[in-house]
Amino acid sequence: MEPREAEFVDRMGLVMERFGGTRTMGRLYAWLMICDPPHQSLTDLAATLSVSKTAISTVARQMETAGMLERVPTPGREHHYRTVHGGWAQIMRVQFAHLRAGLEALDFGLEIVGDDRPEARARLRESREFFAFTEHDAELMLHRWEEYREKAEAEEGQAG
Repeated sequence: MEPREAEFVDRMGLVMERFGGTRTMGRLYAWLMICDPPHQSLTDLAATLSVSKTAISTVARQMETAGMLERVPTPGREHHYRTVHGGWAQIMRVQFAHLRAGLEALDFGLEIVGDDRPEARARLRESREFFAFTEHDAELMLHRWEEYREKAEAEEGQAG
């Protein structure tokens, strides 16, 4: 890995941490976005990223389950992984899914806080409205993203 590539990989590790993942997840995903060939064995990933093969295997399986990576069929026994188209949108879907749990918790809060506490109820209502608004807009945003990508890919196909 070249020094600038290593810097990119490390920066993406920090980005993934900010999204609630691990630095290794971000580093793995970043490397798989730029490596050649675009699929790599667990052994190669561990060596390149200076992480244990066990850690890479665990993270790769988590990311495969999350829909960000896929296992590539290759001859031999060792697993190879590559990124999945739409991986960042999948990360956002997972993040947005947490909004539902927030809404349910806020609904419960409204159930237990009586009308005799109007200021607390107002704070709960405002938070609940924000979560509901964001949940609604999240779905629209992801739909707009899919339309945008389809259009961009069609334009790239016409230009290439």
